[in-house]
Order: sequence, then structure tokens, then C-alpha cells
Amino acid sequence: MVKSINLYKSFNIKPNHKSSIILIGNFDGLHLGHRKLFSLANNYKKKYSLNLGVLNFEPMPKMFFNKNIKNFRISSQRQKINLLKKFNVNFVITKKFNKEFSKTKSIDFIEKMLKKKLNPKFIFVSNNFKFGNKREGDVKQLIRFEKKYNYKIIKPKPLLIQKKIVSSSLIRTYLNRGKLYQANKLLGRCWSIEGKVQKGKQLGKKIGFPTANIDIKNYVLACPGVYAVKAKIKNNLKIIRGIANLGYRPTFNEKKILLEVHLFNFSGNLYNKDLTVEFLKFIRKEKKFKNVNQLRKQIKIDLQVAKKTK
Repeated sequence: MVKSINLYKSFNIKPNHKSSIILIGNFDGLHLGHRKLFSLANNYKKKYSLNLGVLNFEPMPKMFFNKNIKNFRISSQRQKINLLKKFNVNFVITKKFNKEFSKTKSIDFIEKMLKKKLNPKFIFVSNNFKFGNKREGDVKQLIRFEKKYNYKIIKPKPLLIQKKIVSSSLIRTYLNRGKLYQANKLLGRCWSIEGKVQKGKQLGKKIGFPTANIDIKNYVLACPGVYAVKAKIKNNLKIIRGIANLGYRPTFNEKKILLEVHLFNFSGNLYNKDLTVEFLKFIRKEKKFKNVNQLRKQIKIDLQVAKKTK
């Protein structure tokens, strides 16, 4: 694990980071498939004594081209950077993906950006990697320029678990369907959301279960429902168990998606504090109750399940 990562917002990198190993991709969620990729890249790093860098794009190209897609990310950019430290990455280039960059011709991406600015020795990409204006560039084009620009393309085979390719898309599907156990298994850890606690309508407090409310922003929308969770306040090592509702709060006729976290055996003011919430178990889907008393009874049942969750 590296102590720190050099972060760049353009292709203008330090001389010692040129002629390195470059991995190109979104790496959303940094799941087990990505871990396999980084493990292989680290073998190259050790064998050839090279630095290891990541080239990713912000916003994610799919979100840029599809403005109606709001809830999509498995991990925030900050979470991604923190996870990359564990994979011995030396630097990360986060290129702003905008209209101008999207019109870059594939040959210009290879010659003016990859070769001229980065001059990599090895480039790791997935077999279905597309780049350039209207996705005109592909891995075959990259391979055609290997000898001319003195780099080598590495395209590892995807990781298969139970005959399914481990991918960010599959994890999103599992989360959407309430299959948290399967999603966490492919992530190799518990899925989590980071966010700042905001002042809400104090609906939980009014029924005896005060909550810390977090706007999920552009995180993927997991199945609306109740989850067993554990939480960590930024700059505090203590882990607090709890229960969370991710959803629209239909009993109160609310419309906006919100993460509400009730922490066990906790008292204190969390407003404006950064909270990381890990999802341990999916308990049940969100439903509309006839009245608040019915909701309160169900919450008590949910609490018992959450407290037994390991």
C-alpha cells in the first residue's frame, strides 16, 4: 500500500511518472475483477521497476452522454482514490470528460495524449475498451500502434464467478434488486455510501427513532428498503452499528430519495459531519404503512434483525 497518490487533472504529469504502466478505465466500485487486474499490474510494476498509474474520467462517460442517468455510481471519486492506495497506485489522472474531449479523434488520443504526454510502457485495458469521437477507437487500433510508439497492450481475461463476468454493471443490477449479499461478494467488501449529514424534517425523531439523513447524490439507487448497517464518522475510528432506510418514505408521502441512518447506542450531534455507511444486510423492501403506529411496530421488528446481523 502506498502512503500517498499523486493526483492529476490533466495529462501534464511529472517526468518521473512518464514511461509508466497505465490502466485505463472507470474502475467504479473497484470490485474483485479490478483487484485481479491490479494484482497483475503490480507484478509488472515489480518486474520492470515502473510506476503504476490510472487514467479515469470525470464525470463517467456514460453519465455524461446520458443526462437522465443520475443514480449510477457504486463508489464516489474520493472512495475510489482511497481504494487505489491499497493497490499500490502511484498516480491517478482524472481527466474532465466534456463535450470538447468527447470529440477527440481516436488517433489524436493515441498520438497527442497517450504517446506525447504519458509515453507509457504498458497499457492495461479491457477487451471492450472504446475511445475517441463516437467511440471510433478500440483495442485493435491501440495494438496496431504498439511498435511505432513503443508500448505494449495488456488485456487480461475478465474474472468469472459462478460463470458470470464480475463487472460494475452486474453489481449495480444486484444492488437494484436488493441482492446485497451477492453485490458485496463481488465487491470483496461491504458496499458503502459517503455523505454529509444534513438537517431533515426530523420524521424519525418524532416517532422515537432519530436518524442521520444523507443525500445519496449520484450513487447507484439500491433497492429502496431497510438495511442493517455500520457507520463511521470521519476522523473517528469508532464503528457504530445501526439500521438504515434507503428510500422515499412513502408513509409520509415524501418523494425524494434519502438515506436515513439510526445508530445504536449513540447520542450526539452529527449535522454537517461526514459519515460513511456500510451496508451489511438487506432486511426488507420499503412499503407504505396505513399509519405511523404500524410503521413504529415494524421498525421495532427490523431493529431486532439489524442487531443480530454480524
